[in-house]
Amino acid sequence: MKYLNITKDDMLNGEGLRVVLWVSGCERHCQGCHNAFAWDADCGLEFDDVAREEIFSQLDKDYIAGLTLSGGDPLSDKNRGAVADLISVVRARYPEKTIWLYSGYKWEEVCNEPLMGEIDVLVDGEYIEGERDVKLHWCGSSNQRVIDVQKSLIRALGEEPILWQG
Repeated sequence: MKYLNITKDDMLNGEGLRVVLWVSGCERHCQGCHNAFAWDADCGLEFDDVAREEIFSQLDKDYIAGLTLSGGDPLSDKNRGAVADLISVVRARYPEKTIWLYSGYKWEEVCNEPLMGEIDVLVDGEYIEGERDVKLHWCGSSNQRVIDVQKSLIRALGEEPILWQG
């Protein structure tokens, strides 16, 4: 997996101060995407032990609420395995921190993925420029949902996911 940046003390991509990993690679190519430069899965730096330790050094801070994964798309085919591994390590090492993940995939497409058992919040759905709404908190277009993953996993398959209340 490659990544473009690790943002520290971020307040725009999830609740509280967060560390954000911006991965490379997205097949969706949404019109108006604010991260179109992240579409190419081969751009950026290789996600290695140095990058992992940079994330851990931020998560070690008491005031950091958690990790957000964005991109590109953390759930693209080229990223999914490495992202699942990272999430598993973060969840085990920092059980009190929250994990947010932004993806163009809809909940219904990924709810059965094993890594969902370790994610707190999923912001799902492609960005649709015609549905852009600057009043929305945590997402860019009105079709996207901010989902409480753990509560939604308890629901019966096929039911609407439970939206995160904050």
